[in-house]
Amino acid sequence: MAPIVIIGTGHAGVMLGREFRKRDAETPLLYLTADDGAAYYKPNLSKALADGKQPDALVMQSPDKLGEVLNASVRANCQVSKIDPAAQHVELTGGERIAYSKLVLALGADPVRLPFEGSGAGEVRSVNDLLDYRSFRDNLPAGGRVAIIGAGLIGSEFANDLAATDHVVHLIDLADWPLSRLLPRPLGQALGEALAEGGVHLHLGQSVKRIERNGETLSIETSGGDAIQADIVLSAVGLAPRTTLASAAGIHCNRGVVVDDHLATNAADVYSLGDCAEIGGHVLPYIMPATHAARALAATLAGEATPLSWPAMPVVVKTPMCPTVVCPPSSATGSWGQIEGEGRDLSAIFTDDAGQACGFALTGAATRRRGELAKLMPPLLKSG
Repeated sequence: MAPIVIIGTGHAGVMLGREFRKRDAETPLLYLTADDGAAYYKPNLSKALADGKQPDALVMQSPDKLGEVLNASVRANCQVSKIDPAAQHVELTGGERIAYSKLVLALGADPVRLPFEGSGAGEVRSVNDLLDYRSFRDNLPAGGRVAIIGAGLIGSEFANDLAATDHVVHLIDLADWPLSRLLPRPLGQALGEALAEGGVHLHLGQSVKRIERNGETLSIETSGGDAIQADIVLSAVGLAPRTTLASAAGIHCNRGVVVDDHLATNAADVYSLGDCAEIGGHVLPYIMPATHAARALAATLAGEATPLSWPAMPVVVKTPMCPTVVCPPSSATGSWGQIEGEGRDLSAIFTDDAGQACGFALTGAATRRRGELAKLMPPLLKSG
């Protein structure tokens, strides 16, 4: 019997295997992954320094242990080069073909890479997985200087973690406040003020013009004329779902690999979930959406067709300097209103064009309202 093949051993793929094994102990499972196959919790990367953990300590299961626990085969360091939905097999670099009964694309996403000018442009790093993080930590001097491009979720979390562990941090973003896509201005400014008090040097409303290598130092010039000296430049400007493999196989892709409410693509017996998938127009690179998707797809693969439903899913931002929670609005149109609170203890409600509350953001002590407000939000995706 051909196995269920899962491409990817990130959170989505591993969670799918765990949930599937609760329902089916015997159907063969095969994981194919381009990295080393170690299972780890990706959100821990941006708080490992403050937690006092080295990269190896973040590994929860080795590939062998993961395979043992899931009664699965795990093939690490192998690259899938082609999917043939008609023949129901995948092809690896080198030509080996592997048949599947069902195929799951848990491919993840790639860091968005901006073009920079200057002799140091090729040295800009991204941290998208544990291998990246190991390299980052290996090259990070104690108390070193780090310039972070992008003050979104990952950039702000890394800025907090680095500054809290006595590194010199510069945070650069085109927007006028951190987390500008997730927070209204007053809450974003509260977060920015807290980061600045914690030692983060903010360069907001600016872009990077040039990055030059000057001896042991990387020199960054911003559009606002700021001159920043760094040991490492880290880009955190966003993620792009990995769709190339699926698209080449004729699988419908838009921003991500397009799936229906059963996580099925337009190709028979091919499914997708996690950071690479687009569901109901949503691409959500967060843990909880992937977890809900894994549970629903596990049931479907085990023979009980189960549509995905997403409740309101608040995201806890790992910025202890200013605790922050965001529940991304379920509507693409609307506005932030009902901003309440004092100082940095602020709450804001997002309402759609019909006046329906469909998202919220909280900072400081107001984050205690997370559970209360989540119950008032409509589901992001209704089953069926």
